[in-house]
Amino acid sequence: MIAKETIHQIVEEWLNGKEYFLVEIAVDPDNNILVEIDHKEGVWIEDCVELSRFIESKLNREAEDYELEVGSAGVGQPFKVLQQYYNYVGKEVETLTKEGRKVSGVLKCADPQGFVLTITKKVKPEGAKRPKMIEEDEAFAYNEINYTKYLISFK
Repeated sequence: MIAKETIHQIVEEWLNGKEYFLVEIAVDPDNNILVEIDHKEGVWIEDCVELSRFIESKLNREAEDYELEVGSAGVGQPFKVLQQYYNYVGKEVETLTKEGRKVSGVLKCADPQGFVLTITKKVKPEGAKRPKMIEEDEAFAYNEINYTKYLISFK
Protein backbone atom coordinates (compact mmCIF):
# COMPACT_ATOMS: atom_id res chain seq x y z
CA MET A 1 0.00 0.00 0.00
CA ILE A 2 1.23 3.49 -0.84
CA ALA A 3 1.81 5.51 2.33
CA LYS A 4 -0.26 8.63 2.87
CA GLU A 5 2.94 10.38 4.04
CA THR A 6 4.56 9.68 0.66
CA ILE A 7 1.67 11.34 -1.17
CA HIS A 8 1.72 14.21 1.32
CA GLN A 9 5.43 14.88 0.64
CA ILE A 10 4.88 14.82 -3.13
CA VAL A 11 1.89 17.19 -2.91
CA GLU A 12 3.76 19.58 -0.60
CA GLU A 13 6.63 19.64 -3.11
CA TRP A 14 4.18 20.64 -5.88
CA LEU A 15 2.46 23.23 -3.66
CA ASN A 16 5.74 24.95 -2.77
CA GLY A 17 5.59 28.52 -4.08
CA LYS A 18 1.96 28.25 -5.19
CA GLU A 19 -1.09 29.86 -3.58
CA TYR A 20 -2.91 26.53 -3.46
CA PHE A 21 -3.26 24.66 -0.18
CA LEU A 22 -3.88 21.05 0.72
CA VAL A 23 -7.34 20.17 2.03
CA GLU A 24 -7.23 16.38 2.26
CA ILE A 25 -5.33 13.25 1.28
CA ALA A 26 -6.91 9.82 1.57
CA VAL A 27 -5.38 6.48 0.63
CA ASP A 28 -7.44 3.32 1.06
CA PRO A 29 -6.12 -0.28 1.27
CA ASP A 30 -6.76 -0.77 -2.48
CA ASN A 31 -4.41 2.16 -3.29
CA ASN A 32 -7.22 4.47 -4.31
CA ILE A 33 -5.66 7.89 -3.71
CA LEU A 34 -7.73 11.05 -3.29
CA VAL A 35 -6.06 14.47 -3.14
CA GLU A 36 -8.11 17.64 -2.56
CA ILE A 37 -6.61 21.09 -2.99
CA ASP A 38 -8.11 24.55 -2.76
CA HIS A 39 -7.29 28.16 -3.59
CA LYS A 40 -8.82 31.42 -2.41
CA GLU A 41 -10.15 32.09 -5.91
CA GLY A 42 -11.08 28.55 -6.85
CA VAL A 43 -9.26 25.65 -8.44
CA TRP A 44 -8.62 25.35 -12.17
CA ILE A 45 -8.89 21.95 -13.85
CA GLU A 46 -5.50 22.53 -15.52
CA ASP A 47 -3.87 22.74 -12.09
CA CYS A 48 -5.54 19.49 -10.98
CA VAL A 49 -4.19 17.82 -14.13
CA GLU A 50 -0.72 19.27 -13.49
CA LEU A 51 -0.72 18.03 -9.89
CA SER A 52 -1.99 14.61 -10.98
CA ARG A 53 0.82 14.27 -13.53
CA PHE A 54 3.36 15.46 -10.96
CA ILE A 55 2.23 12.81 -8.47
CA GLU A 56 2.28 10.12 -11.16
CA SER A 57 5.83 11.13 -12.15
CA LYS A 58 6.96 10.48 -8.56
CA LEU A 59 5.26 7.08 -8.14
CA ASN A 60 6.29 3.79 -9.74
CA ARG A 61 3.36 1.94 -11.31
CA GLU A 62 5.61 -1.09 -11.79
CA ALA A 63 6.03 -1.38 -8.00
CA GLU A 64 2.41 -0.66 -7.01
CA ASP A 65 -0.80 -0.22 -8.94
CA TYR A 66 -2.98 2.68 -7.83
CA GLU A 67 -5.92 4.85 -8.82
CA LEU A 68 -5.42 8.61 -8.46
CA GLU A 69 -8.07 11.30 -8.18
CA VAL A 70 -7.07 14.96 -7.82
CA GLY A 71 -9.76 17.57 -7.32
CA SER A 72 -10.88 20.63 -5.47
CA ALA A 73 -12.74 20.93 -2.21
CA GLY A 74 -16.35 21.27 -3.31
CA VAL A 75 -18.26 24.49 -2.79
CA GLY A 76 -20.94 23.84 -0.22
CA GLN A 77 -18.95 21.03 1.39
CA PRO A 78 -17.94 21.30 5.07
CA PHE A 79 -14.63 23.05 5.73
CA LYS A 80 -11.80 20.65 6.52
CA VAL A 81 -8.83 22.97 7.17
CA LEU A 82 -8.31 26.34 8.85
CA GLN A 83 -7.28 28.02 5.58
CA GLN A 84 -10.83 27.51 4.29
CA TYR A 85 -12.15 29.55 7.22
CA TYR A 86 -9.66 32.32 6.41
CA ASN A 87 -10.71 32.32 2.76
CA TYR A 88 -14.40 32.74 3.58
CA VAL A 89 -14.09 35.65 6.05
CA GLY A 90 -16.72 38.19 4.99
CA LYS A 91 -18.91 35.56 3.34
CA GLU A 92 -22.10 33.89 4.56
CA VAL A 93 -21.63 30.45 6.09
CA GLU A 94 -23.71 27.88 7.93
CA THR A 95 -22.59 26.11 11.09
CA LEU A 96 -24.14 23.08 12.76
CA THR A 97 -23.35 22.90 16.47
CA LYS A 98 -22.88 19.61 18.33
CA GLU A 99 -26.24 20.36 20.05
CA GLY A 100 -27.92 20.28 16.62
CA ARG A 101 -28.47 24.05 16.24
CA LYS A 102 -27.96 25.46 12.72
CA VAL A 103 -26.59 28.99 12.67
CA SER A 104 -26.16 31.11 9.53
CA GLY A 105 -24.23 34.34 9.43
CA VAL A 106 -21.29 36.21 8.00
CA LEU A 107 -17.92 34.77 8.99
CA LYS A 108 -16.34 37.71 10.80
CA CYS A 109 -12.97 36.20 11.73
CA ALA A 110 -11.19 32.91 12.41
CA ASP A 111 -8.08 31.78 14.25
CA PRO A 112 -6.66 28.41 15.32
CA GLN A 113 -8.97 28.27 18.38
CA GLY A 114 -12.29 29.15 16.74
CA PHE A 115 -14.30 31.63 14.70
CA VAL A 116 -16.92 34.36 15.02
CA LEU A 117 -20.16 34.70 13.04
CA THR A 118 -22.14 37.92 12.71
CA ILE A 119 -25.77 36.83 12.94
CA THR A 120 -28.76 38.94 11.94
CA LYS A 121 -31.88 38.27 13.99
CA LYS A 122 -35.27 39.78 14.81
CA VAL A 123 -35.67 41.25 18.27
CA LYS A 124 -38.76 42.99 19.63
CA PRO A 125 -37.61 45.74 21.96
CA GLU A 126 -39.70 46.13 25.09
CA GLY A 127 -42.64 48.43 24.42
CA ALA A 128 -42.12 48.42 20.65
CA LYS A 129 -44.91 47.45 18.29
CA ARG A 130 -42.68 45.75 15.72
CA PRO A 131 -39.55 43.68 15.93
CA LYS A 132 -36.37 45.09 14.42
CA MET A 133 -33.33 43.40 12.92
CA ILE A 134 -30.09 43.50 14.88
CA GLU A 135 -26.62 42.08 14.26
CA GLU A 136 -24.92 40.08 16.97
CA ASP A 137 -21.55 38.32 17.05
CA GLU A 138 -21.40 34.73 18.24
CA ALA A 139 -18.12 32.90 18.87
CA PHE A 140 -17.60 29.18 18.31
CA ALA A 141 -14.76 26.82 19.19
CA TYR A 142 -14.05 24.15 16.57
CA ASN A 143 -14.74 21.38 19.09
CA GLU A 144 -18.29 22.75 19.61
CA ILE A 145 -19.38 22.26 16.01
CA ASN A 146 -20.10 19.42 13.61
CA TYR A 147 -19.39 21.47 10.49
CA THR A 148 -19.15 24.87 8.87
CA LYS A 149 -19.74 25.35 5.17
CA TYR A 150 -20.11 28.15 2.65
CA LEU A 151 -23.75 29.11 2.22
CA ILE A 152 -24.54 29.38 -1.47
CA SER A 153 -26.99 32.23 -2.02
CA PHE A 154 -28.90 33.20 -5.14
CA LYS A 155 -30.11 36.60 -3.84
